Amino acid sequence: MKWSEVFNSSVGKKLVMALTGLFLISFLIVHAGINACIWAMDGGEMFNKAAHFMGATVVIRIMEIGLFIGFLIHIFQGLSLELQNRAKRKVGYAVELGNKGSKWYSRSMGLLGTILLIFLIIHWKHFWIPSRFTGVEEVTLSNGVTTHNMFALMQSTFSELWVVIVYVLACVSLCWHLIHGFQSAFRTMGVHNDRFLSLLNSVGIGYSVIISLAFAMMPVTMYLGWVS
Repeated sequence: MKWSEVFNSSVGKKLVMALTGLFLISFLIVHAGINACIWAMDGGEMFNKAAHFMGATVVIRIMEIGLFIGFLIHIFQGLSLELQNRAKRKVGYAVELGNKGSKWYSRSMGLLGTILLIFLIIHWKHFWIPSRFTGVEEVTLSNGVTTHNMFALMQSTFSELWVVIVYVLACVSLCWHLIHGFQSAFRTMGVHNDRFLSLLNSVGIGYSVIISLAFAMMPVTMYLGWVS
């Protein structure tokens, strides 16, 4: 495949989607692990230390640029593929196949992706933009370092019920998006052995449920006052 076909052909777009998708899947593990520090029940000390490390380390900040590029490419290629598929489906089937042809979430990746894009914009507005540009109140940690009090920002953000509901709904969408995307990425990468695909499908479902549930429980436990 020529480089010019990577972003233009259907196969090339799917390959880019697979690579960026696997990259983002690995990022979610790191993100969930850092956010899980809110449950240390130490007034946000561990979480603020982790957040400070991520924000102050040069290598991490460089990787953050790569993350943004990965997000943008994944979103762009996803929208491009969705529009391309819709153009091919202008004439509908005479008989509705339903789930006999494919799972509903595999046919709804465009919708699920759009919901996640809207959520991503909200999430950046709540946390990333304040931490990088508009400012967050500071706190002095036990090691003497003064940093942004991201724990307090989370508590304030998740004190509003509508925000919690939006985040939980986004996590539901994330779960279905990952369930299809996880195994689909490996198929695109060339894995076609039924034994391996069955294993990857099971791992993908487990990963998708655990990650999405962990993210959903963060705003819920904050709102209910279970985290302090």
